[in-house]
Amino acid sequence: MADPRIIDVELDERTILWRSADIEQERRIAIFDLIEGNYFAPQREHADGYAGPYRLSLAVEEGRLAMGIRREDGTHLETLVLAMGRFRRPIRDYFAICDSYFQAIRQSTAQQIETVDMARRAIHNEAAELLKERLAGKIEIDFDTARRLFTLICVLHIKG
Repeated sequence: MADPRIIDVELDERTILWRSADIEQERRIAIFDLIEGNYFAPQREHADGYAGPYRLSLAVEEGRLAMGIRREDGTHLETLVLAMGRFRRPIRDYFAICDSYFQAIRQSTAQQIETVDMARRAIHNEAAELLKERLAGKIEIDFDTARRLFTLICVLHIKG
């Protein structure tokens, strides 16, 4: 019986050089929310019909995103590699708006915070749609899963 969902996520800690308390909190929330509710259905059929649940590992290798997909018992199913070129600008924009958001929380009015948060969500939503497009035909995911995965992809790109 198919169970198209992620039950565990690991980030390649060697990739992450530094992260602030705010980013660490975003990472924890993204992983918690992702595991609580997601739709993740690799499109490659396996000889034994395995269709989830999945353990996912994310790493950046030579400028590409490596998504290691494993069975519930941890045995390897496949590794999907995505070029990150189309994500460079959304990642950079997302970092910039997150910095503005975290600063606004500390020193701005509620209206200013709301304005920055709306911009942050818009960038995040566009990046999630891009991720869904890039995974089309390889892994079917829903919008919320794409948003949370994009957050984790950003965490992997923090350089300090």
